Amino acid sequence: VALPSRGGPPTMAGRWSRLPERDLDPTRRAAALADLLLERHGVVTRGAVVAEQVTGGFAAVYPVLSALEERGAARRGYFVEGLGAAQFAVPGAVDRIRALTDDTRDRGGPAVVLAATDPANPYGAALPWPERVVDSGDGTAPATGHRAGRKAGALVVLVGGDLVLYVERGGRTILSFTDDTDTLGAAGKALADAVHSGALGAISVERADGEAVHASPLRDALTAAGFRATPRGLRLRG
Repeated sequence: VALPSRGGPPTMAGRWSRLPERDLDPTRRAAALADLLLERHGVVTRGAVVAEQVTGGFAAVYPVLSALEERGAARRGYFVEGLGAAQFAVPGAVDRIRALTDDTRDRGGPAVVLAATDPANPYGAALPWPERVVDSGDGTAPATGHRAGRKAGALVVLVGGDLVLYVERGGRTILSFTDDTDTLGAAGKALADAVHSGALGAISVERADGEAVHASPLRDALTAAGFRATPRGLRLRG
């Protein structure tokens, strides 16, 4: 769509097509939603449905998931410990979970950077956030400031599936969830790689775990990954 010119009305260009009519049948809509949840999450739990803010909650999709189980399109089981027995998964997800033995987890895993709201991030949905609440640092609030959450613009860094870093929107504040230097180093490198690849813009970290980043154990992991010291914190450009 071109903006109006001084001499006349706006002009239209490009290919256009009419969208199909919205399906108002509640049964078909519920079936499509259940298929979407299975495709998106692999293992659908009550928490995952709540995180998606599905109208009607888990009770709205449970009958459809049960019907999919009866048809063999989904499996019901106790796949993730502590999340209740009402868990549904696609067959491929079950096979991948079975392949993850304790031995493979002990050898660690890849470090990935995800949006906090990404369905691939289980924390705050299928899994609760690890306990980590720190002072906001402005001197006006008690020690209940920064808290991890599925917020737009926030990032998480997972190493071997475990939450290691939570990056607030804008990157100025980071929460860490481990003291292991090797794991922090892997997470810092993954964050730096995301910046260098262009997936993220420049990041300027000012505070980590409620204190100035220069005084935080996270400083060494970030500087080793290429972050440079500035008067206000640590900065990395792409």
